[in-house]
Amino acid sequence: MARASYRWVIVAAGGLLGCIAIGAMFSLPVLLQPIARDTGWSVTGVSTAMTIGFLAMAVGSVGWGVLSDRIGPRPVVLIGSALLAASIAWASRATALIEFQFVFGLLVGTATAAIFAPMMACVTGWFDSQRALAVSLVSAGMGMAPMTMSPLTALLVSSHDWRTTLLIISGIVAAVMIPTALLIRRPPALDRAAAATASGEPAPAQTGPSVRQVVRSPLFIVLLLANFFCCATHSGPIFHTVSYAVSCGIPMIAAVSIYSVEGLAGLFGRLGFGLLGDRFGAGRVLVTGLLLQAFAVLAYAFVSDLRGFYAVAIMVGFIYAGVMPLYAVIARENFPLRMMGTVIGGTAMAGSLGMATGPLFGGMIYDAMGEYGWLYVGSWAMGIGAFLIALTFRFARGPRTEEAPA
Repeated sequence: MARASYRWVIVAAGGLLGCIAIGAMFSLPVLLQPIARDTGWSVTGVSTAMTIGFLAMAVGSVGWGVLSDRIGPRPVVLIGSALLAASIAWASRATALIEFQFVFGLLVGTATAAIFAPMMACVTGWFDSQRALAVSLVSAGMGMAPMTMSPLTALLVSSHDWRTTLLIISGIVAAVMIPTALLIRRPPALDRAAAATASGEPAPAQTGPSVRQVVRSPLFIVLLLANFFCCATHSGPIFHTVSYAVSCGIPMIAAVSIYSVEGLAGLFGRLGFGLLGDRFGAGRVLVTGLLLQAFAVLAYAFVSDLRGFYAVAIMVGFIYAGVMPLYAVIARENFPLRMMGTVIGGTAMAGSLGMATGPLFGGMIYDAMGEYGWLYVGSWAMGIGAFLIALTFRFARGPRTEEAPA
């Protein structure tokens, strides 16, 4: 199939893989209260599994990213899909909190990391034009999780216990993700280089910066810090929204629908920010989005009814979902294609570390105070930090790619 056609197959496959993987991992916020009630484990203890998961994603993102640069994205995504299905099935049988934290945290987080960085790197390599839009569409697929997997999880747990629910989700992961992973191919430029090496031809001389130079460059460091604080801004509000809404007296099914509203808004945000990034530059659009995100998450502190939650969810979903794909676009515009897995894996590591802060500190705040108000104040402060760091994009000078800009 011609490259012009197959690149959109890569986008569709990446979106589907991301939707199922992220949706499977984020089944935990929906199951947070049922697990705590059934087992007697604390909200903080169950939330810690998610924190461990994000830490595992942080480490795994770098490892999987480097591996995908070496062997290609398809085998990495296949391994990750199989590991994700097995890990969720194991978590459904956990009988002790520490076992659940290890399995759902360490293993599920590691498996999920095998999808994000390799797929984002792969997609950026398939597109010379419309790159921000393509990356945003893959991210939009991931953003479908709140509208698909979260309601499905809520529906399942309303008629089954949480263990059976996780077992069913494991089956969905295996049935959908493993066949879809077989559709993934290397970007054509890297595929040609790999074929030449396999046939014994001398490898083309590589120009441009080394990995060591890249990871020490100002732009890469700025990307890491901005992504960390950006994800720390929205991780707590995302993870604890359902629990917060339930604590305000909103029924579980209605509370989960807030995720769906947020996810729907996120679809428009990803598309909108992607188009804006192609037109005005990803860095400039990112800076604006980070400032808006800080005040959007703060608004959660002032709502308590379903209508208010919906209004804030629309704002938060549109903005945070819109800014996230821009990091991959900035990476592709400034660093070599041959190390995209490593670069995006590094930024994903920083984002995962940021995401790890919200579940833990949100749970600690709730257990200590019985409410979530200070979580959103802290999230706002993180958001302002992300904005201030991103302002330095105009001063950072990262190494350019060895390819001519498209």
